[in-house]
Amino acid sequence: MKIKFIIVALYCFIIFSNSATELNKPDGKSADMKKSVQVYILMGQSNMLNFGKQKMLEAACKEGKYSYLVDDSGKWTVRKDVRNIQVMGSGDGNAKTLKNEWLTVSGNVGVEMGIGHHLGQAIDAPVMILKSAIGNRSLGWDLLPPGTPRYSYDSTERPGYKETFKSKKDKTIVPFVKGGDCLQWYAGLQYDGDVRRAKEVLKNLSKHYPGASKYEVAGFFWWQGDKDFRNKAHAAMYEKNLINLIAALRKDFDAPKAKFICATLGQTKKGASGTLGQILNAQLAMGDYSKYPTHKGSAAAVYTNPVIKGGSSSGHYSGNAETYMNVGELMGAAMVELLKK
Repeated sequence: MKIKFIIVALYCFIIFSNSATELNKPDGKSADMKKSVQVYILMGQSNMLNFGKQKMLEAACKEGKYSYLVDDSGKWTVRKDVRNIQVMGSGDGNAKTLKNEWLTVSGNVGVEMGIGHHLGQAIDAPVMILKSAIGNRSLGWDLLPPGTPRYSYDSTERPGYKETFKSKKDKTIVPFVKGGDCLQWYAGLQYDGDVRRAKEVLKNLSKHYPGASKYEVAGFFWWQGDKDFRNKAHAAMYEKNLINLIAALRKDFDAPKAKFICATLGQTKKGASGTLGQILNAQLAMGDYSKYPTHKGSAAAVYTNPVIKGGSSSGHYSGNAETYMNVGELMGAAMVELLKK
C-alpha cells in the first residue's frame, strides 16, 4: 500500500509541479454569463486562510515565478472570469466578509490563487472561489459532519454530531440543547456555521458575482488536519470523518456529483509515525481507488510535502507565499484532472 501511495504521489508531483508554466496570463475578459456560475467551496482551518505574505510573493514574481500573476506593466493581473469570495465566522456566529472581488493579489494570499487560475483557465463558465473557514478547528470536534455517530476511544465515549458534554466536570454526553445547562459548543458547530455562511453567499448570488443569476456547486477543496493530530482520538477517526465529510457536503449543497480535493499537511512525509502519520494516511486514502472505488473520478488527494518551502501547518508555513501558491496549484490542477473525467 505504501509503495502504491508513493507511485501515485510521484506521478501527481511530476504532472502538477510545473503547473505554473502551464498557466497563462488572464485576458481580462468576462465569462459567458449565460452559463451557471461554477462554485468551488474551500473549507478547513488556518491552512485555508491567507497567511502567504504578499512581500514574499512579490519577490518570487521578480524572480520569474508565477508569471501569470503579473501583467506586462508589472501590475497584478485580474481574472474577470473568477470571483474570489471569503467569509469567516466562529461557530454559528455571523459572517465577516473578507473578500468579494475578482481574483487578484490584494494583501496576503492563500491557496485560492493557484486554484482559481487553474479553474479559470480550464472552465468556460464563470467560476466562484468561495472560502468559508476559520483557524484552530478540528474535524473530530468543531467540524464534525452531520450523521457522524457517537464513538469510543480508549474505553472513553466521545460525542457524535450535535452532541456535547453535560459540563466541564461532568463528561456525560448529552444532545445539545440551545440555552440548556450543557456546554454551549457541540460537535459539528463550526461545520454548521461554515456551511450556513457559504449558503448565505449563494442566496445573494448577484451581490457576490455581478450579473449572475444561477449557480452550481461543482467541487470542494479541503486543507486541514493540524488540530486533529494533537488529539489521538481525532487522529484515529480522521479517515472515517473525512468520508462522512464528503457525503455531508454533497448533501448539504445538493451537489451529489461535486468533486472533492484533499491536500495533506505539508510538513508530513510518507512513512511518518504517530498521529501525523495517521492524518497523512487518512488524507491520501481519499485518492486510493482500490479502497474507495466510488472516489475514482470524483475525489483525489494531493501530497504537498515536496512543494512546501519549510515550516509547518502549526506556524502557517512561516508565511511563505510560495508554499501557498504551490499547494494551490497542486489542488487546482488535481481538480481540473477530475473535471476532465
